[in-house]
Amino acid sequence: MKVILQQDVKGQGKKGQMIEASDGYARNFLLPRKLAVPATAENVNTMKMQEKAKKAQEAAEKAEAEATAAKLKELTVKVVAKGGNGGRLFGAVTSKEIADALQAQHGIAIPKTKIVQDEPIKAFGGYELKVKLGYEVTGTLKVVVAEA
Repeated sequence: MKVILQQDVKGQGKKGQMIEASDGYARNFLLPRKLAVPATAENVNTMKMQEKAKKAQEAAEKAEAEATAAKLKELTVKVVAKGGNGGRLFGAVTSKEIADALQAQHGIAIPKTKIVQDEPIKAFGGYELKVKLGYEVTGTLKVVVAEA
């Protein structure tokens, strides 16, 4: 019996996938638990429409990520921190501080988890950080750490 999965089923497939399941397994397990629906012409058509909508949404999100990456390339974020002698900071500049400064100065909201720091910023000066925007799109962000 052909069925379309409504949720991921371990050992069978992912959500939205059409699989061939034995009649008993489909009738007694998948269908009563709403894990799958029979693969009728109407359900197959609905599945195809959902796949098309999902691909369109992913394409739009990827385009938005690429536009954000292009914007970030031109921007410089200034972070003000307290420091001691020799250009060293008290503590470090975190990705949360950088994300907050980016939001305040340029109005671009990027979650702190997307900003990649190889090592903590513990000195004044200019830095280039990678920003992972999803869909294999990465941007570079210039950060200048200035003394308060």
